[in-house]
Amino acid sequence: MSTAKTVLLIGGVDAHLERFAALGAKVILIQHPDKVTDFQTRTADVLVVVDYTEWDTVRPFAEAARAVYGVDAVVSLTEPGLNPAARLSDLFGLSDGHRYEVSRRMRDKWLMRRHLAEAGLPVPHAGLVSDRACLDAFGERAGYPFILKPVSTTAGFGLIRAEGPADLDRVWARVQELNGGRTDRGSTMFTVDGFLMESYIDGPEFSVEALSFAGRHVVVAVTEKLVDEAHFAELGHAVPARLADADRERLTGAVEAFLTAMGVTDGPSHTEIRLSGRGPVVIESHNRLGGDHIVELVEAAYGIDMIAYGAAWPLGLVEPLAGAPAARAGAAMRAVLRGPGTVTAVSGVEDVAARPDVLAAQVSVKPGDTVRPLRDNWDRLGSVVVRAADTDSAVELCEHLTRSGIRIDVEPVPQPAAQAAAEPVAA
Repeated sequence: MSTAKTVLLIGGVDAHLERFAALGAKVILIQHPDKVTDFQTRTADVLVVVDYTEWDTVRPFAEAARAVYGVDAVVSLTEPGLNPAARLSDLFGLSDGHRYEVSRRMRDKWLMRRHLAEAGLPVPHAGLVSDRACLDAFGERAGYPFILKPVSTTAGFGLIRAEGPADLDRVWARVQELNGGRTDRGSTMFTVDGFLMESYIDGPEFSVEALSFAGRHVVVAVTEKLVDEAHFAELGHAVPARLADADRERLTGAVEAFLTAMGVTDGPSHTEIRLSGRGPVVIESHNRLGGDHIVELVEAAYGIDMIAYGAAWPLGLVEPLAGAPAARAGAAMRAVLRGPGTVTAVSGVEDVAARPDVLAAQVSVKPGDTVRPLRDNWDRLGSVVVRAADTDSAVELCEHLTRSGIRIDVEPVPQPAAQAAAEPVAA
C-alpha cells in the first residue's frame, strides 16, 4: 500500500505543482479553465478543471475527490485559491476550524483594518466607500492625499489616489466605472466588490517574506521595493533590503506582531509595509508567497526555496526553520520600462537571459504593440532578475541591463499640435 501523502491543490502555477511532485505526493489539482497548462496536464495525478472561485461549483468536485482518493491536506499558494482552500480544509476537518476565517480577513482589506484596530495595532484612517459624499467626509477627516483600493483584488489593480477636494469627481467616476466588474488586467479571476479609503502612509516601502510553523513566525527576508509616487506600478525589488539593523528589527517585529494578531499560524506570507514617520505600518498582507519574482530573489540571496516549504510543511514533510537565515548574496529585479507609443523593434532579450548572473529576463511586447502610460504593474513591459555579490551590485547590474542590455524601440505618441507648439524647442 502506498504511503505517499495526497494533497488537494487549488489553482497555482507550474512551479507549485512541480514542488509537490518532487516530494512524491499524489496531487489532485483543481484548476481554473483559463489557467491549465500542458505541464499541469502531464504532471497532476488527477486534474479537475472548474472555476474554483465559485464555492458551489468547487465544493462537490472537492468532496468527490476526497471520497475517491483521500486527502491529507488542502493547499493553495495563489491568491484566488486561498479562500476556497481554507474553506475546504475546515470542511474536511483538516484544520482547527478557523482557517477560512483567517484567510478571509487577510484577503478582505476592510476586515483586516477593523481586526487590527480592535487588536490595538497601528492602522491608518480607513472607511468603506458608500457614495460620493463619503469621499468629501473622509478627506476632511483623514486629509489629502488619500488612497482608494478595491477591498479584495490584487497586484495593484484599481488603486486610486485622491489628491484634493477638486479631484473627487474624477475619483468617484473611476470608482463607479470599476465597482462590480471583473478585473480586466493581469488575472481576470477577481470581482471588484467595493472600495476602501485609507489615509496616505509616508515613508519607504518594503515587503517582508515569512514562513510560519504552528504559530511561530520566521522572517526569511526583507525586500526593498522601488516605487514612484506618481503611479502604482512597482518598479523593482531587491534583497536583502539595504537597512540599518534597528530599522530591520522594527519592520520584522511589526510583521511578526501583525501575523499573530491576524491569526496566521502556518505557511508563507508576504506583507507590504512602510517605515512611516510614526513607525512601521502594514499596507496589506497575503497568506501566500510574494509574486513578481520575489521567491526567486529570496532563493538566490538566502538559499531558501519558499515554494518548497509552502508545499512540504502542510504535508509534514519538512522540519521548520530554526530562525532567520543569513544572506549569502544579493539579488534584484527591475521592470523594463519605456515611454508610451508603438513598439517598432525588440532585441537583446536572449543575450541578457543567457548571462550566468541573470536568473530571468523577459519582455511581453513585440513590434506593433502599444506601450501605455505607466499606471500599475500591468503596464510594465517586462523584467530582469539578477544575482550578484551584494544588493548594491545586484541593483546596479539589473538597472544597466533593463536600460541598455534590452532594446525596445518605441515610436512616441504624436502630440496634439497645440501642445507641441506650446512646448519649448531644444537647442
